[in-house]
Amino acid sequence: MSRACDGSRRRWLAAAALGCAGVGAASAQEELSALARVKRRGRLSVGLYQAMPPFHADGKGIDVELARALAAKLGVEFSPLAFPAGENMDDDLRNMVWRGHYLGYGPADVLLHVPVDRPLMAANPRVQIFGPYYREQVMLARDRSKLPDLPSLEALGQGAVAVPGLSLAGWLLLGADGGRYRDQLKTRWKDGAEAAAALQRGEVVAAAGQGSELESVLGRDERFVIEPLPLPQARNGWVVGMAVKKDATDLAHALQGALNELAAAGSLKEMFAKGGVRWRTP
Repeated sequence: MSRACDGSRRRWLAAAALGCAGVGAASAQEELSALARVKRRGRLSVGLYQAMPPFHADGKGIDVELARALAAKLGVEFSPLAFPAGENMDDDLRNMVWRGHYLGYGPADVLLHVPVDRPLMAANPRVQIFGPYYREQVMLARDRSKLPDLPSLEALGQGAVAVPGLSLAGWLLLGADGGRYRDQLKTRWKDGAEAAAALQRGEVVAAAGQGSELESVLGRDERFVIEPLPLPQARNGWVVGMAVKKDATDLAHALQGALNELAAAGSLKEMFAKGGVRWRTP
């Protein structure tokens, strides 16, 4: 060290030590794992679709109960982050999992109700999709007194069918049998729960939608039968799970372990039953 610096050597060393300590603290903060950050914060931020009955509507639903239970398993508080669905699933993963929304909210620590789908995983390398917890399926509910049996869609005759217009159920029925049922479809409903309510009021002879939507309204009403839509494309359905950032491996493992415990204890089945839905295992 030069003579000019000799007189301030101690001060320089003290400042350097403080600077290094500051850098070390910042680095330590950056190096905290995803699970450690959640634990340190004391809450788990969970992305929930804003209007998706029976999974989330007005702060209640199956996904809300599941998120609360997962947070409890991690020993932290549940912090809901509701958001409107984007144009596609890629938008939702970007806005709620790895980057955050351009309006200034997000991302969440974990997003629920994500399709566990290989093409979706391949198209979104910044996220981990895991934790399947439910198998959804397009189904059809019918009034027993008006439609005792439904071996095929032909049994609908000329009866009116309620179905959400912008939905998989709607597209399947519009194209079924060469568009044969197009004129009898009533598509003004925003989701399957509304379509099921129309059937319950006697406005139509059948209603189509996601099984969870139909069951949440009609599942306890013995006047109605809910069964898979009799089309090959609707046979297997799809599985939903969770998504976290790609590098949040320890958080994913912790959430998967918590989910496994809830399923083994029967708690997951009870959450679905509380929402009027039969739990279909992934």
